[in-house]
Amino acid sequence: MKRLRPVDLGREHGLSAQAVRNYEQDGFLPPAERTPTGYRIYTELHAAALRTFLALVRAYGHATAGAVMNAVHASRTDDALTALDHGHAQLLRDRETLTSVRGAVEHLAEAAEPAPRPAPAPNPDPGPGPLTLSIGELAHRLRLTPATLRTWEAAGILLPARDRTTGHRLFHPGDVRDAELAHLLRRGGYRLPQIAAVVGQIRTAGGTSALAAALTDWQERLTARGLAMLSAAAHLDAYLTAAAHDGRA
Repeated sequence: MKRLRPVDLGREHGLSAQAVRNYEQDGFLPPAERTPTGYRIYTELHAAALRTFLALVRAYGHATAGAVMNAVHASRTDDALTALDHGHAQLLRDRETLTSVRGAVEHLAEAAEPAPRPAPAPNPDPGPGPLTLSIGELAHRLRLTPATLRTWEAAGILLPARDRTTGHRLFHPGDVRDAELAHLLRRGGYRLPQIAAVVGQIRTAGGTSALAAALTDWQERLTARGLAMLSAAAHLDAYLTAAAHDGRA
């Protein structure tokens, strides 16, 4: 059997020899035999384990990848598969959220979208009208907390008017639309600066082209994650077969 050094395993992936040793110590690689002088002896099985771990990282993230490899090396195959199941379930939830967002965009496209709001006149006195919501009412409608809406305002996602007498926030129909879209995108994993950019373009342009572009990018990322999961599954299957032949699984 061909003997490999830590540096040999790491070179394929641009990793240092110390990183490879750390992966073994963390249980992501099977234990290596040692020479009489204490040097590690790696084999093609360790190389396959490293490829599998890194493929799992790309598909599921470092924590899940580590949990899977630890479970495999402890002969807890069902635990490894359960960890993968959670990753697939999350991908499915993300796809369902994307579908919801697309539905919102289609609804906006079918409806007559309001023109960008003009700058307020000097000394406005908006006064809450029948379609105006307070921050508490909007939070209740979206099942969020007022603190979350204030955070979105600080990020530039929401730009509510203020009652000149009380200073309370006033959310008009356009603000409510922005909050609903932000809520959908937030559930889809978008960061606040990204949401602010998308909502800001919709607000100023009065259209959904920016959001459509974001959804296309989101779809591509979900597809890439799904393909990475397929690749990781192939690596894991090959590794389990090799480990079984080696008597380690």
